[in-house]
Amino acid sequence: MLTTIGEYEAAARDRLAPAHYDYFAGGAGEEITLRANETAFARLALLPRVLRGAGSPRTGVTLLGSSLAMPVLVAPTAFHRLADPEGERATARAAATAGTVMIVSMASTMAVEDVASAASGVTLWFQLYLQPDMDFTEAIVRRAEAAGCAALVVTVDSPARGRRDRDARNGFDDLPDGMCCENLRDGDRVRSIVMSPEIGWEHVDLLRRMTRLPIVLKGVTHPADACLALDHGVSALYVSNHGGRQLDTVPAAVDLLPAIAAAVGGAVPVLVDGGIRRGTDVVKALALGASAVAVGRPVIWGLAADGERGAARVLGLLRDEIEHALALCGVASVRDLGPDLVRPC
Repeated sequence: MLTTIGEYEAAARDRLAPAHYDYFAGGAGEEITLRANETAFARLALLPRVLRGAGSPRTGVTLLGSSLAMPVLVAPTAFHRLADPEGERATARAAATAGTVMIVSMASTMAVEDVASAASGVTLWFQLYLQPDMDFTEAIVRRAEAAGCAALVVTVDSPARGRRDRDARNGFDDLPDGMCCENLRDGDRVRSIVMSPEIGWEHVDLLRRMTRLPIVLKGVTHPADACLALDHGVSALYVSNHGGRQLDTVPAAVDLLPAIAAAVGGAVPVLVDGGIRRGTDVVKALALGASAVAVGRPVIWGLAADGERGAARVLGLLRDEIEHALALCGVASVRDLGPDLVRPC
């Protein structure tokens, strides 16, 4: 049995086509940010308390009305059918088994309606790239609403596509025959995602008027933007450098987290992703101000290694490791974590 996320990645690498592994694993440019996301957690140490009488740790949290068994969501990632024939349907069932939220990517290889129907009781949020064609944006939003998605996660760090050298070397620029981004169907055609530098705060305002769903702004790295987001009525912030896949040399997400959390001062929940590979990473992120974290690549590795069962096992490993770390830190609940438990190495 595989016992670590690293082992799941190794198994996934053996099973995936090399170009597909590189697509999931790779980052922009020289992959400085990609590596920094993981190494930043190694530079943080946990400082446990003792004799607290804390009892069995509690990992459950509530975010934007969604109940999670643990503070780990499935981050939006594209093209799950490259990892397993069941694609996002298998991931949704794994998320349901883990008792957590799956954020369905706009670039999913399964339609959001099919993902929703595949897993009874799963809680879905929907990731959205705002399109210059706001009528098409609204059509996608209506589909997400009708499928029962409980929030919109709006990715705002992509005015242009990241330059990923691995994909260029592999000539990987499109999905294989028989696959497409099903959420981009528009009549008898499938649109491409338009990443436009013309998207601005006014588009967030338009979206806010378009839907009653909570809006989570994903890709916030600067405290000034966090404050602006509050002015524009978002319901949560999501600190992310896109897994190192957009602008290379952006700092590690966990290093950016404390300043964003301080800027919003608890007004809205703050999520973070990037480089999380162990339960101790989750505990560190929560101690530094995150309400929850999201994981992308680890779930893909589980999916590629062993389908739905592998993805569920990865999420279960993280929950077990979080509970273990909380117990050793003398903390009763993830809500009791604070910055006093973390220090630089």
